[in-house]
Amino acid sequence: MTRRPFEQDRPVPGPERPEAPSGGEPRAARKPAPPEAPVRMGRRRFLGGALAGGAGVVALGAMGERLAGGAQPAVAVQSSPSVPAAHQWAMVVDLRYCNGCKMCTTACETAHYLHADQTWIDVFTMTNAAGENYFMPRPCMMCEDPPCVPVCPVSANFRTAEGITLVDQSRCIGTRICMNACPYQARYFNWGNPRPAPRQPFPQEPSWPVPQVKGTVGKCVFCAAMLPSGKVPECVAKCPMGVLYLGDLESDVAVNGLGATVKLSDFLAENDAVKFKESYGTHPRCYYIPGHGQDLETDTETA
Repeated sequence: MTRRPFEQDRPVPGPERPEAPSGGEPRAARKPAPPEAPVRMGRRRFLGGALAGGAGVVALGAMGERLAGGAQPAVAVQSSPSVPAAHQWAMVVDLRYCNGCKMCTTACETAHYLHADQTWIDVFTMTNAAGENYFMPRPCMMCEDPPCVPVCPVSANFRTAEGITLVDQSRCIGTRICMNACPYQARYFNWGNPRPAPRQPFPQEPSWPVPQVKGTVGKCVFCAAMLPSGKVPECVAKCPMGVLYLGDLESDVAVNGLGATVKLSDFLAENDAVKFKESYGTHPRCYYIPGHGQDLETDTETA
């Protein structure tokens, strides 16, 4: 797979991981060497309201402080070169530590009142060339050139100035053309009525599509409405192994649910990060760190 170079070369160690909970270990998986302690923020500065009720949302530490100027939902506007953006969001998935517990999927479904077939982040069991299994979480790739956007006949699909691709379900007419255009199978169709949801902390809008709308297309939104208040997406906050990182390409910072903060460009470069199906030319903003001999271009999904 083609790897995109990163200019910085200062190594930043990955975070320590707790003992894996039940959920299965990848067969013949090679364990990474014990890392040095990650960069961490003080509890009051980093966790300030980390576990809010049952939501278990982790604040973004230093990055969260920069975001917390206003708690308004993400602005649902199409990106424009004339509109400066303070952040450029991305996600990092560290495959070395995923044990397939699917707690990210469960947390997402719970927070957004989704049915089991309305999956924003799925965890696939994959097989590499040596016949060994490993686990691969798949959120929306948040492509810089999303093929789902230009094919929509009613402009219900759009990309924000901060790099998040959303669906305006008030405009969507259910053609499902965008589902066919997505090479990552990261979309689904809302065939039935949504799950009843209590009053939400944000309006029902593209950055927080809760509840879902019958007859429309749904997808992962990186919990976009939560980001301006300095909170990470639910999947990141609830991953017990620290596999998922929310990153900001603008400030060059990424943080996981265990509180580990890294310099994003160094973390990607030092760990040989790759992108899923980068040959499609979509320029995804979801980076994967391999660790068990994975080749995301050729490995196969296990039924």
